[in-house]
Amino acid sequence: MKIIPAFIRRRIEDRPNLLKIVDNIGWLFFDKILRMGVGLFVGVWVARYLGPEQFGLLSFALAFIGLFGAIAGLGLQGIVVRDIVRDPDGKEETLGSAAALQFVGGLLAYGLILGTIFWLRPDDALAKMLVAILGSMMLFKASEVAVYWFESQVLSKYTVWVQNGSFLTFAAIKVGLILNSAPLIAFAWAMMAEALMVALLLSVILGLRGPRLRQLRITLARAKTLLKDSWPLLLSGIAITLAMRIDQIMIGQIMSDTAVGFYSVGVRLAEVFVFVGLMVASSVFPRLIKLKEENFEGEFVKFIRLPFYVLFVLAVAVSGTSGFTVPMIFGQEYANSSPVLSVLIFSIPITYISVMSSKYLLRKGMQYEILYRQVVGVFVNIAMNLLLIPVLGIIGAAIATVVTDIVISIGMDLKRKKFQSLLEMKIRALFWVTRTAQ
Repeated sequence: MKIIPAFIRRRIEDRPNLLKIVDNIGWLFFDKILRMGVGLFVGVWVARYLGPEQFGLLSFALAFIGLFGAIAGLGLQGIVVRDIVRDPDGKEETLGSAAALQFVGGLLAYGLILGTIFWLRPDDALAKMLVAILGSMMLFKASEVAVYWFESQVLSKYTVWVQNGSFLTFAAIKVGLILNSAPLIAFAWAMMAEALMVALLLSVILGLRGPRLRQLRITLARAKTLLKDSWPLLLSGIAITLAMRIDQIMIGQIMSDTAVGFYSVGVRLAEVFVFVGLMVASSVFPRLIKLKEENFEGEFVKFIRLPFYVLFVLAVAVSGTSGFTVPMIFGQEYANSSPVLSVLIFSIPITYISVMSSKYLLRKGMQYEILYRQVVGVFVNIAMNLLLIPVLGIIGAAIATVVTDIVISIGMDLKRKKFQSLLEMKIRALFWVTRTAQ
């Protein structure tokens, strides 16, 4: 199946690397459009069915588990992709060792999830049960090495097949749960079962279209090397997830689960547009690794410019229409989510700049700088939330997110000489500058 329209394919067919990137972006775009359409329909139905309080509790549980997702992933994705691109002959050892590490990481993450929720909400039996069920998804993290392999080969269509097949199956199951008046806990079981199905199918498709599973090798030496390179990204990933999820946790603890429900609707609608930046970044990363230094700057500027402006225009449109689109989609009982979306949507184009900055730093082997930026972001985000949530409520949390993204994306390059070239490339991209001043 050719996902790129024929008229585009004809124009770039003499550039195989670009064709492969565009084809990969096309598959990711298809993946997200399908999820946006079906996922939004089913997600809205679930939110309306559960109501703000129960939907808020489910969102709290998912956000809480998300805090520990980076531990299960161990920061390995970018490192594994980079190493496979650089050393394709060692792919079996890299993938096997990474899978073993992520299985151990998943066990550790699940243990921490259970221990922390029992400490944080000792008397909330429903919250503990939701977290225990949903947290078990951490145990399936080892299967994600299949995603890393296909990303390194710029062949995301295979993971799209798997993820969308599972997604559509369980979207139908969730509709069935609603029609049969199922309790909240049933939706948690459905989410866990979907993650299990994805894990099994990813393993199968890797064996069929990638290295044979029985050929994967686990070696202590390779595992140590992977951890040596990835631990700054692990800590960075923890910082990222804290920055992304701590607002919902803090709202739940400072305000209520109902407030989390209102805020989560704004977050989910804003995140509909995140995929544009992420699919571009993941698709161009192998290309960025292979570029020679003399060609890198111009290509990097191009890869920032167009997606940023697309996302910014979308943000303006979404912000201006949120007052009637949110109640129209989710119902009048979620009207308090509209102001959240109108603010939070502007974090999306800014986040894309941050993602591309991380790709640049990873190419340069500067994992410590990625970690530093994300740690600073966590402290800024927590401080802003503590300052603004008691005063402005959920709107304060949205403002804190946007401010944090600006600090990470732009502020960290200011007045730091070794990042002046990175800052200049961002300026050229954002202000359409063709050359920097001499």
